[in-house]
Amino acid sequence: MAAKLMSPDKLKKFEELIQQELKESIAYIEEVSKGQSLGAKESSGDLSSYAFHQADQGSDTHLMEQSVMLMEHEREKISLLKESLQKIYNGTYGICEMCGKNISESRLEIIPYAHYCVSCTEKMEDKKRKQRK
Repeated sequence: MAAKLMSPDKLKKFEELIQQELKESIAYIEEVSKGQSLGAKESSGDLSSYAFHQADQGSDTHLMEQSVMLMEHEREKISLLKESLQKIYNGTYGICEMCGKNISESRLEIIPYAHYCVSCTEKMEDKKRKQRK
């Protein structure tokens, strides 16, 4: 079954949703980057002149590593959002890259940068689980 193209009104709705998520993701990365550039003491609010304890330093390092991982995830999301915008402009938005069927609108409302329908996503996840065993 060939995919049915989305109406211009629905495409506009999803374009606005994607633009909003893109704006929020960029703002998040800028905020985290600003916090990292301040350094561990200033961003935690600890401006005392006491020496750093090893446990405190370990906690700060762990928090910074988490921030880096979250920023990387957000960068990947930004890339997917930009790809989705391009699909809207190309007229291919909402079509599963694997099976060519429509991705449900309810899925796109939750994950507007989805490239695969639920069925294909489940198949890929099952395959990954089997490969890990």
